[in-house]
Amino acid sequence: MTTDLSDSRALGSSIRARRKTAGLTLVQLADAAELSHSFLSQVERGHASPSLESLARIARALGSSQVELLSGTTAAGAGPRIELTRADSPIGLYGRGHARILATGDTRFTPMDYSSSSQEHEDFYTHDEDEFVFVVFGRVRVDFGEHGEHLLASGDSVYFPGGLPHRWASIDGSAYRLIVVKERISPTGTPFREDDEQ
Repeated sequence: MTTDLSDSRALGSSIRARRKTAGLTLVQLADAAELSHSFLSQVERGHASPSLESLARIARALGSSQVELLSGTTAAGAGPRIELTRADSPIGLYGRGHARILATGDTRFTPMDYSSSSQEHEDFYTHDEDEFVFVVFGRVRVDFGEHGEHLLASGDSVYFPGGLPHRWASIDGSAYRLIVVKERISPTGTPFREDDEQ
């Protein structure tokens, strides 16, 4: 996992910021992630690095993903600025596939490039942020639980509001690629706006 001290600190800061935005105490997040609060405290301070399994538990409890936490971004944008992300930026786990964060700074939304071929649905994701998904190629089954399933093919897209349980999988086991854009939520719990900077 992360061994570089600066990486551990960035990861810890990202987890702490997202926890505070979600209005969770350290103990509440530790309970939700089924980890000890002393270990989680060390992670947030950059003094310990979680295993991939522990990081997945933390991410799920925060309505996020491993790759978002590893990118070092916080849950809310810090103001307008130019952010450049190179094509060789790190790829990390996201559910049953892999993703690359396409804007690594504290931007007002989180865009990612996601790839998988799994036909198996994982657990539902539920988070406060609105989300937009565009199918670059492949055929995908998007499951919204009691709100139904939708079959998407190359060029199709779907937008859905925060709080809606969702998950996706390949229709036939073939590879697919998505561009996923998640809204960022400010520390006040509202969508990030210009006046949040002041």
